[in-house]
Parts: sequence; structure tokens; C-alpha cells
Amino acid sequence: MGNDERDGLLADAVGLREQGRPEEARDRLVELATRYPDDAEVAYQTAWAHDVLGLEAEAVPFYERALKAPGPGSGLSPEDRRGALLGLGSTFRVLGRYEEAVATLRGAAEEFPDDGALRTFLAMALFNTGEHHESARLLLNLVAATSGDPSVQRYRRAIEYYARDLDETV
Repeated sequence: MGNDERDGLLADAVGLREQGRPEEARDRLVELATRYPDDAEVAYQTAWAHDVLGLEAEAVPFYERALKAPGPGSGLSPEDRRGALLGLGSTFRVLGRYEEAVATLRGAAEEFPDDGALRTFLAMALFNTGEHHESARLLLNLVAATSGDPSVQRYRRAIEYYARDLDETV
């Protein structure tokens, strides 16, 4: 199968998901993933199709395959890589695999430091591992940096200061 045919089949499958036909999309993507086992984009879209259907455990190997695609030029675009890392980390968290979620999301947040969604999901995973202070610190800093609420912005420096040490008192 040539690249044009692969691209067309992939676009059709993604279109089915976007049209609210996730089961059909999943079936087509699983078939494509079998035909193209080293194709990062196909693996990513297949993982996403599983997630949409609540089949998180089945999504994991496809996310992992997408993120480990061999060879130059066969990897994901930066935006798809970010999405795959968020998807994998979030999926680990939903499955109760909290340590793996933290490791995945921490690495992703370091790779994409301006992505608030990654930091938010990392905060949730940290909460699940009992790292409540780190979780709250991340969320408070995110709120301080991204909130459009004038009252939050008025106290931004104080929020960021206290986020460093939530137990600090005078």
C-alpha cells in the first residue's frame, strides 16, 4: 500500500471518529496499525480511538508505539507528540498506574513547559500518589499565570510566593 492510500485510509478513519462513529474508526485504525506497525501517526490515532471508547487499557500499547516509532522522519509532529504524551499519562492515571502517569506527565511537562494541560494532568497524578503539596503548588502556579480573573491577577505574586511553601506561617 502506497503512502497516498495510507494517508487516505487514515484520513477516512479519523473522519469517522470526528463524525461520532468511533467504533468504525477504531476498527479501521486497528487494521491500519496492523499493516503499519511502525507508523507513529497511525498508532497515535489508534490509541486515541480506543480512549474515545473508554478502552484505556487497549490504548496504552498504541500510545507507547506512537512515542517509540523507529527511524528519522517516522515520529510524531511536536503537537501530536504532546497529545500522545498527555493521552498516555492520563490513561495511566485512569488505570490507577499513578507512578507511570507521574513519570510520563513530568517528562512531558519538561519537554513542553508552556502546556498548562500537561501540568494540570500532572497535578492530578501527583495528587493520586499522595504528593499533595506538589500537586497544589503546580495548580496554584498555573492559576496565577493563566487566570484572566482580575482578582487573581491582583494577588498573583502572593499566590506564587505561598505556592512555594504552603505550610509557611509567620
